Amino acid sequence: MNITTSPASVAGVSEAEWQIRSDLAALYRLIAHHRWTDLVYTHLSARIPGPDHHFLINRYGVNFQHMRASDLVKIDVEGNIVEPQRGLSSRDVNAAGFTIHSAVHMARHDLMCVVHTHTAAGIAVSAQKDGLLPLSQHACKFYGRLAYHGYEGIALDIDERQRLVADLGQHKAMILRNHGLLVGGTSIAEAFHMIYMLERACGAQIAALSGGREIILPPPEVCAHTAAQFASQENDAHYAMVWDAALRLIEDGKPDYRF
Repeated sequence: MNITTSPASVAGVSEAEWQIRSDLAALYRLIAHHRWTDLVYTHLSARIPGPDHHFLINRYGVNFQHMRASDLVKIDVEGNIVEPQRGLSSRDVNAAGFTIHSAVHMARHDLMCVVHTHTAAGIAVSAQKDGLLPLSQHACKFYGRLAYHGYEGIALDIDERQRLVADLGQHKAMILRNHGLLVGGTSIAEAFHMIYMLERACGAQIAALSGGREIILPPPEVCAHTAAQFASQENDAHYAMVWDAALRLIEDGKPDYRF
């Protein structure tokens, strides 16, 4: 490739789309960096601006720590791959990933990025009747701001989409019972911040409950106050600062995620 030719022009997409591809590939690598992967079975997606309602998802089978912008697959809300020139087929997209992510992207146009994980801590909390407890500062971020969706089996049933989005409502974070975690963000940076905080909250809960000692929960008014404090920090400038710091964790990864 000529050094003056951008990856976007080689791929035949806009510079704006390539930036989204690069950021989403970076998010996949950050998920791997923090050990939140489940081999190839979880998924992250990002909406591409425009009237076509296309979004990007991982090419099924690519390890997250090796994800590149060019590994992401562009699909529509019906699951059709819209990049025929790349010779991709339906086997290149995780069917369950399509069901979950298309549900959110169709219903919540404010959520540009969606993250779904199957970590041990997230699954463990999802199986506990009381769900996420406000026993840590991280958990208090989600106090009164967390949805739950009951388990229906592997998410292959398209009909589940309407129930999933009904349970999500206007929240940006949801626990999928007996399954894992789901968050969305108005940007990729916000989605990363959301999953980071929710994963930390779940990890702290499992550690605390496994200690065999009585736990202390803050009073409801303190939990609500803390949630409001977190809400006051939810802005693009804060998310950009956190995102820039996070990117430095993966800047030496090979091959470069931006290609």
